[in-house]
Amino acid sequence: MSSRSRLRRRPSSESLQPEAGRPLAAVQASPGQVVGGDSLREEVDVAIVAESTYPFLKGGVSTVIHDIVTGNQDLTFGIIHITWDSKSAHEDLYGMPWNVKWVHPVYLSMQEHLDDFVHVKPGPSTLRSSARRRLSIRLFDALEAVASGDVEPMWRLYDEGMNPRTRNYFLWSLLGTREFMTVASSRLESLGLPLVEMFWLLREFFSLSFAILSEDVPKARVYHAHTTGYAALLGAVGARQNGRKFVLTEHNLYVRDTVNMLLDRSMALALSERDWREFDVGAPARMWMAWWIEMGRFCYPSAELITYLYPAAITEAVDLGAPPERSVIIPNGMRISDFDDAHQKRRTVIEEIEKGGDRTWRLVYIARIVPIKGLSDLISSIDLLVKKGVTNFTLDILGPTDHHPDYYMLCREKARTLGIEDYLSFRGTVNVRELLGNYDLLVLPSYNEGQPIVVLEAMTAGIPVLGTNVGGMAQLISDPLTTPGGRTCGPCGILVNPDYIVGMADALEAMMNSSASYRKYADEARARVVNFFQIDDVMGSYNRLYKELGEIPGNELEGPADRVTDVIDLTDTSRNERAAQRHITQQTRLR
Repeated sequence: MSSRSRLRRRPSSESLQPEAGRPLAAVQASPGQVVGGDSLREEVDVAIVAESTYPFLKGGVSTVIHDIVTGNQDLTFGIIHITWDSKSAHEDLYGMPWNVKWVHPVYLSMQEHLDDFVHVKPGPSTLRSSARRRLSIRLFDALEAVASGDVEPMWRLYDEGMNPRTRNYFLWSLLGTREFMTVASSRLESLGLPLVEMFWLLREFFSLSFAILSEDVPKARVYHAHTTGYAALLGAVGARQNGRKFVLTEHNLYVRDTVNMLLDRSMALALSERDWREFDVGAPARMWMAWWIEMGRFCYPSAELITYLYPAAITEAVDLGAPPERSVIIPNGMRISDFDDAHQKRRTVIEEIEKGGDRTWRLVYIARIVPIKGLSDLISSIDLLVKKGVTNFTLDILGPTDHHPDYYMLCREKARTLGIEDYLSFRGTVNVRELLGNYDLLVLPSYNEGQPIVVLEAMTAGIPVLGTNVGGMAQLISDPLTTPGGRTCGPCGILVNPDYIVGMADALEAMMNSSASYRKYADEARARVVNFFQIDDVMGSYNRLYKELGEIPGNELEGPADRVTDVIDLTDTSRNERAAQRHITQQTRLR
């Protein structure tokens, strides 16, 4: 892959079944309901905006979006699906419910809008040279204003030269003018880029922004973007065009993760809004860092509300320019009854474990086989166990193997070279929920997580978790959680630092050696979900949020509170302080 392609970063796929299926025109949400076409004229209550997820790709974010749609049957939805090009997957993998009225794809690749972009002429190109120079200066001034925390100059330029509803000219035609390149060379002089390289890099930025900012966004009463980046930018644009409000959900910190991937940094490291200026990187990487970080700084204050899955995420997002006063916590949730059979099976197994005797423990890794998920580290931990004589276990590896084929082959070869391949079984993509009750421990050695759905699924089945202390894992696994009635839920597993191979091996051995601890972890796993992560509570919060921000009549799912912010827990300052302190300590150690 070229450095330019790597820096550009296509929307990441969460797909468990990534190949394309039926063409978009054939996708149907219910009998007779063709997605797209004339139905795009219909205003919906909520437009969900996301990159390479629902309904064409499977994964954690797609699962959350499907839960939101099916859990709010009194609202209508549209899906704005951002993907790379028209060759991307377009098969409905979920069977969209009746309340999804349309799916609207938006393509980022210049090849999908080459004619429109290349032939943009009316506007600055017809102005006098002095006017083109002044407009170029305004554009760079607006970009610098975003970097200083003021988004209004850029929004004014958007309305004048980009918004298809209001524009008087095409701002993108500046790119081909001598005046723009003269101003760009002056303003970006410190980067030391040759003029030709600067032109092609700026052309790529212009092309990507054209794909989003020139879009005539379908109408909705609320725009809900799932992640910053292009989804948040398009959500903000939709709200601007239609005089509505925009809410942003951070499943993880997109900007941080994208920049860490760009620089090949540890995915467990934090990022701040200053880093694109201060890091020792080359000019192209610095410009891409600025692209992602400042896009986030433009989108964060443009959102009416920003929801996070766990408290520590707010601390990191503030470092990237997010306003803490607009931040609330809405976690992921589970439907308890979906796991009753698996839970009952686990209760029977726990009784057998407590009787003692020889037992082969069934461990499971459930994730994509990619470097960020840490499978290679887990294989090293398994090797340490075997060398210590701990051999009464097997490890099933569930998840797609085609997202990073080289890494998959590396893991297989590593297991073979270490002589432990008989302990491992690579099973590929499976129906996780059908198999979950067969396993004793979920092991997740990731370098980066938000609030993993698979961890909540295991907890709901009563399965303890061994993982790494990243993202929202501590909130799920180890932080004390106290109910309004005063009952405090203890830990439901063990967390170690990422890349701590010895620590993971020790934790596995400790878990398998103590039936009493195992029983307590299993009980607390289910209890934490029952008390704090139920899907009905989560959907109630989203329902109130949509109705409040969209001024949508009806309070079918509302409780006694008048505002959504009254019912989302923002007052547990002790928990937030603990999360913030843990984040600071962890980042100091990692640096």
